[in-house]
Amino acid sequence: MPPATEPGESTDAAAARRPRLTPPIADVRRAVRAVLPTEGLVLVALSGGPDSLALAAAAAFEAPRAGLRVGAVIVDHGLQAGSAEVAARAAAQASDLGLDPVIVQRVEVDGEGGPEASARRARYAALDEAARATDAACVLLGHTLDDQAETVLLGLARGSGAASLAGMPARAGRYARPLLGIRRATTAQACLDAGLDPWHDPHNVDPTYARVRVRERVLPVLEAELGPGIAEALVRTAEQLREDDDAFEAQIDELIEEICEPAEAGIAVSVGALAANPAALRQRVIRHVVGSEFGVSLSRVQTLEVARLVTDWHGQGPLELPDGVRATRAGRYVVFSTTGSTEILPHDH
Repeated sequence: MPPATEPGESTDAAAARRPRLTPPIADVRRAVRAVLPTEGLVLVALSGGPDSLALAAAAAFEAPRAGLRVGAVIVDHGLQAGSAEVAARAAAQASDLGLDPVIVQRVEVDGEGGPEASARRARYAALDEAARATDAACVLLGHTLDDQAETVLLGLARGSGAASLAGMPARAGRYARPLLGIRRATTAQACLDAGLDPWHDPHNVDPTYARVRVRERVLPVLEAELGPGIAEALVRTAEQLREDDDAFEAQIDELIEEICEPAEAGIAVSVGALAANPAALRQRVIRHVVGSEFGVSLSRVQTLEVARLVTDWHGQGPLELPDGVRATRAGRYVVFSTTGSTEILPHDH
């Protein structure tokens, strides 16, 4: 949002204080413009770092021109000394840009599942709460092309499936990531061009974090040895895998109602239907059924063991899965339950 004219200041003088439109500023604004909703409040998840600050500045410019209100949410994780001061500084920058409301949320990070995962859970819980409280139409996140490339490379290193390798979605519910096509260097330059002073998180250069090692060591080596454009190639891979994953999910949604029956304390899946489908779809159905029915994520090894109840059945006993879930071959069905029962219940079609 352009700065207001100060008392006694001419319009020309006020215009002179506005940041000059440079290619980095234009790139970020264009990306934001493409994801704005048609009405309502837009919230920017603002840490004060270069990516989110450039995003906030672009949203402050674009949203009012689209007839939208724009505010900010700053999440203080409390993980570093002075985090409250960092949050207050980001809040002041948001206000200076004209964002309103500006919400600062302090969260407790329990450490469960590791510091990164627990901080992420706490952050999204705070963003969800702020979005509900303000009835926000959209929350903008500052993840860049570089973040996406790092996510894909970490997924490859961990042997993740296509869903993980597809990276972060550009849209997911109320969340939008307009900068997934923008390099981190571009957001930093946009801040510099706009006269903004971003905060630099020391965690972003701490090599104890796997993502930092990927950023600082692995990707530069790949660029040096294989040539430039590695980050962009990883992001293209993610886009293609996301298309594939979306297609599989659509197939599963169509298929699942036809091949499942209710069971006591669980669900039963038709062996014939599973056997008739390719391995990729069969294994996705197994993971989907267990995940949606019990909230349990199966590893690839566990998924393949369940699949053997279909493709290599020779009388083997039940399989014990996480959180007390058991998979049992019972005639024409594989039954998943928490009691071990294989009773199929009447299904009202």
